[in-house]
Amino acid sequence: MTDDLVLVTGGTGFIAQHCILALLDAGYRVRTTLRTMAREAEVRRHLQAGGAEPGDRLSFVVADLGADRGWAEAVSECLYVLHGASPTPSGDQVSEEDWVRPAVEGNLRVLRAARDAGVKRVVLTSAFGAVGMGHKPMKRPFDETDWTDLNGDVALYQKSKTLSERAAWEFIAAEGRGLELAAVNPTAVLGPVLGADYSHSIRMIKNLMDGLPGCPKVNSGFVDVRDVADLHLRAMTDPAANGERFLAIAGESLWIADVARVLRERMGAAASKVTTREIPNTIVRIGAHANPAMKALVPFLGLNMNATSEKAIRLLGWSPRPAEEAIVASAESLVQLGLIAG
Repeated sequence: MTDDLVLVTGGTGFIAQHCILALLDAGYRVRTTLRTMAREAEVRRHLQAGGAEPGDRLSFVVADLGADRGWAEAVSECLYVLHGASPTPSGDQVSEEDWVRPAVEGNLRVLRAARDAGVKRVVLTSAFGAVGMGHKPMKRPFDETDWTDLNGDVALYQKSKTLSERAAWEFIAAEGRGLELAAVNPTAVLGPVLGADYSHSIRMIKNLMDGLPGCPKVNSGFVDVRDVADLHLRAMTDPAANGERFLAIAGESLWIADVARVLRERMGAAASKVTTREIPNTIVRIGAHANPAMKALVPFLGLNMNATSEKAIRLLGWSPRPAEEAIVASAESLVQLGLIAG
């Protein structure tokens, strides 16, 4: 046990909850932020599903990335901050401004509060979306020296992740006054779901299990959320992590049809609706005219999005489980929670 206190922002998030579980398991006291205290019971229920009964070793503070109120209280007496909360605008009329400004300002708000409170280090949950988007086809795996090219075809979410991470590094250089920063850039995050509120990447597994008519020719890196949490803790305490970014991917990237094959092989009758048939790119492009989800896939058709975690493995001793295990853990937890269509 340690009396050190760690703030995890955005306690309703999939990665955030697994970070809380890892911190509690390592003996830390944890504080987390919510936009409304109405969700405290849900977060505690999810943590219980993950095997934790933290009692008063976990506390909650109301703070919103869009306002200053609550952040001084949130970071007070914390040694470290794991900052994964990110605003996600919704609705029909969402503009670039709606995505980018809150993400940039939210990061700066948390960093400023952390610096002023004497926090030692912030670990920022960034994304592969800040690394591997907008590029021409690559002959080598993406690594931490790569940044998304905003002149390319880049979605607003990925643009917001890129600009907000850049803003964080610029803040540290100009105004950090000794505050340390490390960034974790996960590829698609899979693994055990703790409740019905789960990530975009998990939705892909659910769609395959529910009987997606075919697999678009899209490639992605995958990583287990438990290993992403472990990497956050390593980046939080290891002196070698200060000032560094760390890509999180388990092994090589996979095509969606590869993921479907794993489900077919490992999930038995639960995967009876899973097809490994690939949808031709031309069909996806035609469908994109009417289907926003298909339209979002078009820039990625046929592109190899492979990346490497060599840096995290070498510098921090990180050892992620195989992507296949993460895929199966996602599917098993969806089945256990009754979230797969009958």
